[in-house]
Amino acid sequence: MDRRVWLAERRQEVIASYDAEAPTYDEHEYPSDMQREWVARVLRLTPPGGTVLDAPCGTGKYFPMLAAAGHPVVGVDQSAGMLAQARARGIALALEHGTLQDLSHDQEFDAVITVDAMENIPPEDWPLVLANLHRAVRPGGVMYLTVEEVDRSKVDRAYAALSARGRPAVRGEVVEGDVAGYHYYPGREQVVEWFGHEGLEIADEGYGQEDGWGYRHFLLRTGG
Repeated sequence: MDRRVWLAERRQEVIASYDAEAPTYDEHEYPSDMQREWVARVLRLTPPGGTVLDAPCGTGKYFPMLAAAGHPVVGVDQSAGMLAQARARGIALALEHGTLQDLSHDQEFDAVITVDAMENIPPEDWPLVLANLHRAVRPGGVMYLTVEEVDRSKVDRAYAALSARGRPAVRGEVVEGDVAGYHYYPGREQVVEWFGHEGLEIADEGYGQEDGWGYRHFLLRTGG
């Protein structure tokens, strides 16, 4: 199977999964206290009234925080179902239907938050997505990005199973279980390398461990 075709199928499955879950997504929220703490940190570093890009925004669950702090927000998401839920909040300055790979904003925002989303990005697209998010921020702005991690044993089992079925997977990709069609876990070392190539400076970093998985939190500084 051609890898590009396989990844396109994975992306469509991810979108279909989020579309289906959108109406009840916020009723089954996973632990996100640390995410909210880091979003609050971003807002304290954002100029008064500065505009924030939430991409992908999902149901817009962080919109109320941004609005309460006086920051207009623009949301982007590839799931029409998620965008419908975000639109119902009546908060966003604008909402756009699109992918992180196709993001085309140019120095329009004072901050960008990309929360609980990069696990859906395949390794080939990580540099492109980072470049798109970086370009969207004004010089001197901040970015907050989370990276999900799981036990390496899960990654190893998934890679072995996919390879046995003839799937064109690379180590770190998982497509079965509670992963919304596709997850990729690059690991901290690879992520930090990508940040360096894009010219993004790690201003701070944290980690929150759950049961067999967790999120690494990165506060990034852009040039300027």
